[in-house]
Amino acid sequence: MSIRKIIKDTWIIAYMKSIPDIKRQPLMLLILVGLAAIPLFFITLFGGAEMMDVGLVGVIVSSIGFIAITASIQDITWDRYVKLREMVVAMPVHPLSYAMGLTLGFLIFSFPGFIAFLCYGVYRGLFDPFSILVTLGAMILCWLALAAMGFTIATYQHKTSPNTLGIIANILSFGFVFLPPVYYSEAMLTNMSGMNLSWIVYIFPTSNAAAIIRYATGAGETVMDPTAFMLHWLVLIVTVVVFSALVMWKARWREP
Repeated sequence: MSIRKIIKDTWIIAYMKSIPDIKRQPLMLLILVGLAAIPLFFITLFGGAEMMDVGLVGVIVSSIGFIAITASIQDITWDRYVKLREMVVAMPVHPLSYAMGLTLGFLIFSFPGFIAFLCYGVYRGLFDPFSILVTLGAMILCWLALAAMGFTIATYQHKTSPNTLGIIANILSFGFVFLPPVYYSEAMLTNMSGMNLSWIVYIFPTSNAAAIIRYATGAGETVMDPTAFMLHWLVLIVTVVVFSALVMWKARWREP
């Protein structure tokens, strides 16, 4: 199957998954922006103005990271029950097109919030042209990694009920966004525990993306560490490659 067809199928599935719903419920976009702003409000309220930039980076990462893995798991399960997946398989469509199309469709929902918070960061002087490009690159890799991870998990849980998979998706989403250093810096892990736990930041795609953005913007007076900066990029790229390979060759795309 050609790369061109994979890309074309991805956009078709993304359109099917987003544009009709947006036309029916355009206010949903504003609601999602408001929900994404809630963590930033509490971070600023309890952490003070000095924590706003760190919290803003976390909101930017979570606005895309939260939906990427949730959509991959929940929507694939729903498609199986409404028989959409069987129709897509019969076309046929490459599993990578299906996985990326699903999450790209939901990415369109989260895109207004991402742009809004990015523009607010520009207004605050947090972002310059270089850090904007770095942020876009890091978030694309983060989205790809989480989408591939969610798709692989969902296809191996084809006999699990939708309710159970919905719980799994929510737990993973909250775990990837709120547990690792996304809304806070990795230095706080060491400060709170007294042990050097900064290595945790390298495990999750969301925390790698957040660390890259903090280094590029200096959020929370983060000092640039060139070695760590490049290592975060490397880990993100390897994660995308590994889980994309799992999607293409190991994911249980068709029912056994």
